[in-house]
Amino acid sequence: MDFNVKKLASDAGVFFSRAMQFTEEKLGQAEKTELDAHFENLLARADSTKNWTEKILRQTEVLLQPNPSARVEEFLYEKLDRKVPSRVTNGELLAQYMTEAANDFGPGTPYGKTLIKVGETQRRLGAAERDFIHSASINFLTPLRNFLEGDWRTISKERRILQNRRLDLDACKARLKKAKAAEAKAAAVPDFQETRPRNYVLSASASALWSDEVEKAEHELRLTQTEFDRQAEVTRLLLEGISSTHVNHLRCLHEFVESQTNYYAQCYQYMLDLQKQLGRALPSSALLSCGRFSGTFVGNAESTSPPPAATSPPAVAAATLPAVPTIPVVPTIVGVPNTVAESVLNPNEVKPPASGTRKARVLYDYEAADSTELALLADEMITVYSLPGMDPDWLIGERGNQKGKVPVTYLELLS
Repeated sequence: MDFNVKKLASDAGVFFSRAMQFTEEKLGQAEKTELDAHFENLLARADSTKNWTEKILRQTEVLLQPNPSARVEEFLYEKLDRKVPSRVTNGELLAQYMTEAANDFGPGTPYGKTLIKVGETQRRLGAAERDFIHSASINFLTPLRNFLEGDWRTISKERRILQNRRLDLDACKARLKKAKAAEAKAAAVPDFQETRPRNYVLSASASALWSDEVEKAEHELRLTQTEFDRQAEVTRLLLEGISSTHVNHLRCLHEFVESQTNYYAQCYQYMLDLQKQLGRALPSSALLSCGRFSGTFVGNAESTSPPPAATSPPAVAAATLPAVPTIPVVPTIVGVPNTVAESVLNPNEVKPPASGTRKARVLYDYEAADSTELALLADEMITVYSLPGMDPDWLIGERGNQKGKVPVTYLELLS
């Protein structure tokens, strides 16, 4: 075993000197070399970048994987440098249960058919979620993690070295100050009128010794000052690189937002498709068994049109329209002759009431399912009104010469 006593003693002496200097600075008994204002700003900016990057990284992980146990498992696999096993998303698991239930109840039954359709949509939602998590992990989380585990570790290492160089520099300054003070004191002690030559010789010898000590301290100070300046420059260059880090993180943030936008757009489109499938495919018998009339009935209470989104205005908003005198209408299935009902619900043949029309702003895009409906574009303004015997979830909308039924939940009624 190679055991260097001199090196060990030297390292111990340096450590002891730094500890003493640091303690005296904290107690206010020693001077401290201050860095320039620009350097201090770079240090503060780097610390802020590190702290906020850690918080954003952790919260993004929570957003992508709300289950803390799953996050701990992924962390352990990452630390063990092993591949994280593929995990089924909640949507895919729900789709599996719905499909199995449909097979048990009978895939040919109305309930079984609906379960299969909803399950397929949930599977697509789960697959979209998986793609979003994968994209966000590669394009956003990985660059943030690489900064914390790579660039920031390098910066922290160089800052610790700079701190040690500064402590060494201040310790050398303190030693030089003490040596100069002792030299001045020794030089002032000899008295040329001294009757005892021996004392004079001893005083002169002490003065020469302190002069040598001053020269040695000045030499060490020049060396430590050079090392400190060199390390300060290295650290400064690394800290100025934080600007490049911000630019890189900005690009990653744009990619994260883009992937999140695509994910939610996919989910929205999948749910719209499912709503239209269910609205068109739901049999009248199933609706009657629930005690409701279908959208194909006159005077119905529930519509088979796509249900409103969670953030959409409530369907009862139609009730805020001024009431229009109603005429007796017998609920009748389309196809059964009923001239009164047909004339009421045909948008192309009805005329707006003399009073009771309102302006409405469209909240979401809407694609007309047939010729009786009016396609809508988000943020456009249309005129709406209600008709006797009409489904309360729908209104008649007019845009110029175009007219058709529009869902209330897609509108914001204006006073």
